[in-house]
Amino acid sequence: MEHRFEQLSPHILIMHAEHETDRPVLAAIAGADRTLLMDAGASPAHADCFRAELDRRGVRSPDLLVLTHWHWDHSFGMNAWNVPVIAHEKTAEVLGGLSRRGWSDDEMEELVQAGTISLESVQHIRLEYGEARQISVGKPDILFTGSLVIDLGEVSCELRHVGGDHSADSCVLYVREDKVLFLGDALGPSVYGGPRSYSSTAFLRLLDTAYGFGADWLVESHGIPMSGQAFRADLEPWERLARLADAFGSDRERVLLELKAELKLAELPADLLQGVDYFMAGAK
Repeated sequence: MEHRFEQLSPHILIMHAEHETDRPVLAAIAGADRTLLMDAGASPAHADCFRAELDRRGVRSPDLLVLTHWHWDHSFGMNAWNVPVIAHEKTAEVLGGLSRRGWSDDEMEELVQAGTISLESVQHIRLEYGEARQISVGKPDILFTGSLVIDLGEVSCELRHVGGDHSADSCVLYVREDKVLFLGDALGPSVYGGPRSYSSTAFLRLLDTAYGFGADWLVESHGIPMSGQAFRADLEPWERLARLADAFGSDRERVLLELKAELKLAELPADLLQGVDYFMAGAK
């Protein structure tokens, strides 16, 4: 598996997402006094890879860790770091329950049936951990509800709960001095407990929140960092789609017709067609 790292800004080093096992972006924000790690990684192996790169570059080891949400690919590497973990109270609630479970094939099937994880997640967990998997789910140490500002020494980070379709506990992390916003998976559709879906109202609210930070760079956990201008351009068709879904609800044909007209396209690209299905599922 190829690992890619990038010095995104003066204080931020990231490990890029890896799609084979659905590993998300990890980030180390290094202040004068402390280093903050954003997300724990999918496994101890994922965590160890990023730690080795931090050591190689002479970056101070993390003193604190924040979680953007509870999903396995963001949290299951937690115990490998051995530092205090900050998370939303809803994140802690879910991880507390999962910490008491086993992860055999039968036990994972139970979680799928309960809507806690998906078959796709099961496949990725098997790839990440192998057949003889030993999974230890940690529990956060410091809980918050609305927002929290963390002073790292000459660098401050705001952790804010935003919720959304992907996961009710979703949080974003804004590094103020570098003007970088980590979105986690907050803008993603729901993935567990039914078909993938979007609520148009929630999606538009989250976009307003994201743009309200005025960030120079925005980073989604399974994408690549984008400038503020590029991010807005990339999301503009989706914002149009969300506004049409907000106006016309589950009237799929009307949404398709209006979206083609607004974008001046005879046919919509595959990703937007899929997006239409997500918003239709959310409208029912």
